[in-house]
Amino acid sequence: MPLVAPGPPLTPEQTARASRHLLLPGIGVDGQRRLRAARVCVVGAGGLGAPVLQYLAAAGVGTLGVVDDDVVDLTNLQRQVIHGTPDVGRLKVDSAADVIAALDPTVRVETIPVRLTSENAAEILAGFDLVVDGTDNFPTRYLVSDACERLGLPVVWGSVLRFDAQVSVFWSRPPAGPGVTLRDLFPTAPAPDEVPSCAEAGVVGALCGQVGSVLATEVVKLVTGVGEPLLGRLLVIDALRARWSEVPLAGSSRRPVPDDAAVTDADVPEDRVPTISAAALALRLADPSDPLVLVDVREPAEAAQTSIPGARLVPLGRVMDGSGLADIPRDREVVVHCAVGGRSQVAAEVLRAAGIPATNLEGGIQAWLALT
Repeated sequence: MPLVAPGPPLTPEQTARASRHLLLPGIGVDGQRRLRAARVCVVGAGGLGAPVLQYLAAAGVGTLGVVDDDVVDLTNLQRQVIHGTPDVGRLKVDSAADVIAALDPTVRVETIPVRLTSENAAEILAGFDLVVDGTDNFPTRYLVSDACERLGLPVVWGSVLRFDAQVSVFWSRPPAGPGVTLRDLFPTAPAPDEVPSCAEAGVVGALCGQVGSVLATEVVKLVTGVGEPLLGRLLVIDALRARWSEVPLAGSSRRPVPDDAAVTDADVPEDRVPTISAAALALRLADPSDPLVLVDVREPAEAAQTSIPGARLVPLGRVMDGSGLADIPRDREVVVHCAVGGRSQVAAEVLRAAGIPATNLEGGIQAWLALT
């Protein structure tokens, strides 16, 4: 079902610009009028927001909101291709608006140079038809998801780190089927030092373009009603091995997010996997007759710095896309760990859903190192 009703008839210039869209079954003139009538908010004008904004402007989306309080830094230019060297020091929303105007001066740009908070998120996002989350930190991602859940807005979501990426569509009240939100994928927010940022771990710039293009395509599909959106599905991209895979994502029965919920302290469900302390794990590993298997879901670079003897390295991305399940036995108890327990919690949930008896190590390898 199309998200947006058709707008006014296309002008001759708009018809010429959209000529290749008009040839597409499912879009055509009617779909292009829907795009021209659409109001899309892009949160973050960085690595993902840059290609999203460019492709949505080129697609003829009538109004683009750009939310970002940051300024352009020289280190951004490796991946944030909507900005250039002369823009260093400028507000990202202003730099992005200039590029959009150069692409299509008839696209309206609403620049919003503020940081989203629990106080302003609903007011800012409420005026749009859908939201694209191109942010790079979990507090803002939960903030966007929770605000859109209350507003009933669909969220096109993406995440990139190093050579890996994930894309999905969240919508608490879709026209058909159960709703799915970010909290169905990540019920609890990772600890502040659990998931490294791009500034700490790096990111391949071209992957941002790939993911941004997918996000923009999902927006076009939702607005025009063509195709099948990524609602209830998680697209997992492994750029190093050039593999794209899909993981089903089902909505869970959660308590409603209160209207005044704090972003990082909102109600979450109880743990869905058993846990084991570092001390208890040490006792079991000391018993040679214990068949326990220890799985490390961190990245290879992290494991190279420090690891628990005997642990099998199966990074979280390989657990999520299913390619690493063959490396994990199904007939023995599995204890999963990461740095402090956030990623391993997610991994353990995926493993248990696949029939593997997984337990999460409380506190991760940091708790283990505290024993020594």
